[in-house]
Amino acid sequence: QVQMVESGGGLVQSGGSLRLSCAASGLTLANYAMAWFRQAPGKGREGVAAISPDVRAPSYADSVKGRFIISQDKAGVYLQMNKLATEDTATYYCAASVWNRASLSADLYSYWGRGTQVTVSS
Repeated sequence: QVQMVESGGGLVQSGGSLRLSCAASGLTLANYAMAWFRQAPGKGREGVAAISPDVRAPSYADSVKGRFIISQDKAGVYLQMNKLATEDTATYYCAASVWNRASLSADLYSYWGRGTQVTVSS
């Protein structure tokens, strides 16, 4: 059974950094694209960053380019978030897709974690 568990969220001041982790079990990460999504109150789910074993360059939403870095190892997927702003406040979810593409489209992802809350204060 696939299980994905996010951690690392919390409260941080604007300009600060956080590193999110997603531990995945029940699947071989080398066979899946992995991504981070986020959802702020009253808004839809937004793709933030995605990485795929067969795609050299990760994908990033324009709003986080130059600030967030996605990475992956055998144990999980990570999101280093720098220069955080209040608009980054959201629940962050990791997801896995059998489609080996670094896509930011939520429709392609089959497995999801329950999310971790990130709150950025001004």
